[in-house]
Amino acid sequence: MILLKKILVATDFGEASDAALAYGRALAQTFGARLDVLHVVENVLASAVGGEAYTAVFPDLQRDLEEAARKQLEELVIDNDTGPDARHARPVLVTSNSPAAAIVAYAREEQVDLIVVGTHGRGAVAQLFMGSVAERVVRSAPCPVLTVRHPEHDFVRPDALVAVAASSAPKQS
Repeated sequence: MILLKKILVATDFGEASDAALAYGRALAQTFGARLDVLHVVENVLASAVGGEAYTAVFPDLQRDLEEAARKQLEELVIDNDTGPDARHARPVLVTSNSPAAAIVAYAREEQVDLIVVGTHGRGAVAQLFMGSVAERVVRSAPCPVLTVRHPEHDFVRPDALVAVAASSAPKQS
């Protein structure tokens, strides 16, 4: 039997991440699991090139980036926390220059049972040059990883669509 107590959804606020969140939310509701929604903010202080590139603007820039991401993450969690038996998702913000490593580290520290990530499904050439956060997470995660490709075949549908489909289906006698 599969037992999921802690599910982690990693988001970059894109469409693929939205699809991953739909899967993560459905799984969390089905298994009664805790749902953490994690976003990794780039550490602009660490990515500054050399000491001469540092200016007094960077601390403010970092704080602004983190605050904007925190607001967007909280809105995402609230917007998706619907239904009478919906479990509250927990927003998590991490600052790092390696999103995949930060996701894996968080999953390891929190003893997550499943990681859900969206994937953009880039072609082989783009994959070669840009890499993939989802691929790196799959390779180094301490638990199973569900990758959700958008807009491919969806198993999770919004409740409104399910209700409409059920009401418009022909009645069997």
